[in-house]
Amino acid sequence: MAARNRGRNGQRIDPSELELAREVERLLFPKSSPVCTWNCIGVKNRTAGVLGGDYFDSVTLPDSRLAVVIGDVTGHGLHASVVMSMLYGFIHHAAFDQIEPQELAKQVNAFLSHFAERSLTFDLYFSTTLFMGIIDPKTLELEYVNAGHVPPLIRRAGAIIELAPTTNPLGYFKSLDISAASVRLEQGDRLLLYTDGIIEAANPSGDRFGLERLKETLTGNVPDHLEFLDRVFAGLRSFGAADPPEDDCTLLVVDIHGPVPP
Repeated sequence: MAARNRGRNGQRIDPSELELAREVERLLFPKSSPVCTWNCIGVKNRTAGVLGGDYFDSVTLPDSRLAVVIGDVTGHGLHASVVMSMLYGFIHHAAFDQIEPQELAKQVNAFLSHFAERSLTFDLYFSTTLFMGIIDPKTLELEYVNAGHVPPLIRRAGAIIELAPTTNPLGYFKSLDISAASVRLEQGDRLLLYTDGIIEAANPSGDRFGLERLKETLTGNVPDHLEFLDRVFAGLRSFGAADPPEDDCTLLVVDIHGPVPP
């Protein structure tokens, strides 16, 4: 344990400073929505250590559209947390400027590539998967970019729709072809964003929790969005996944109640 709390020069990091950094992370990230309007939002996150590399957000934009973001910085722990915090601030600011998903992904790729060029030793850490989508509450159209992230899932009347990647993870290539996609959500849909720590969680036998188990939970009869989040994490525990997890685990769920009347 002590070795995990040492900096690059071998100096021990004060545990209280790590915990303070963790509290700052908690302040950055959104909470489940206390009031449901045309949607309900739920969030649950567990990190592999004191600090994590997953980031996520839900932002109501000035034009009333809803931006949802989830990503996973390479690695986890202190270095991932530093890059994640820097990247989270960049994305959050860009979202409020109402930058569309395709353009935002291009800017994030340039942002990370700029820092990666400064060091051949640490360049790998300046990379991330990213899903960003914007939902129009009037039409329920979801425009999104999926940059190498595990595919978000839409539960619709017992069926599952996967939002496959539209480009590669960001930060590895200075020049990257980035395309956007769109899907129209419907009343009663449940949109689930998650990180790979959920589906790659392993039990003592080495079996992975897997995408199919997550889909089974998603198609189950769990009407409350917060209860659904608890059900997934309870399923991980029953499966025998490590607790605390070996990799950061994040879920962000959006229940769609219907379009906003014109």
